Amino acid sequence: MRSFKTEGIVIRRRNVGEADRLLTVFTKHHGKITIKAKGVRKISSRRSGHIELLNLVSLSLYRGRVTSTLTEVETINNFGKIKDNLKSCGLAYHVCELIDSLCAENQENLKVYSLLCEVLANLSDQENLKVIISRFETELLDALGFISQSQYLNTQGLIEEIIERRLKAKRILPLLD
Repeated sequence: MRSFKTEGIVIRRRNVGEADRLLTVFTKHHGKITIKAKGVRKISSRRSGHIELLNLVSLSLYRGRVTSTLTEVETINNFGKIKDNLKSCGLAYHVCELIDSLCAENQENLKVYSLLCEVLANLSDQENLKVIISRFETELLDALGFISQSQYLNTQGLIEEIIERRLKAKRILPLLD
């Protein structure tokens, strides 16, 4: 079956060519996938508002040889409260960077998907943000099999060792206090 529908959260986007965009979406049933959205940077595009970072979207895709191509998209939740608060937005970008760096392509993981949805909903509440992020990092590492939940350690140091590079969002996190 070449075309399929799925639901996911946009965690990364890159401009390609004059009018196209490559999206990285963490989906419910396909895990982290890369999608080519043709023509979404044109002024006349009706899909561009739906594929913003952090949006929970319903996607219709056409499976290609290398990447899937976006045919239709509809926003389910845009997490507007997160985007209205600079601190919550910075932490949400940190969460997206962790998911993008630690999760492999095309591997379904319902636990990580529900964890991502839960942390974005909690960031909307804007209370105890450091606790929310710390708990998310620990649960993510546990869900991916890097640690057991009972271990307490420096999660950001471990994450940087796993991905073998420094986290980009980590530099802005102290500025948000």
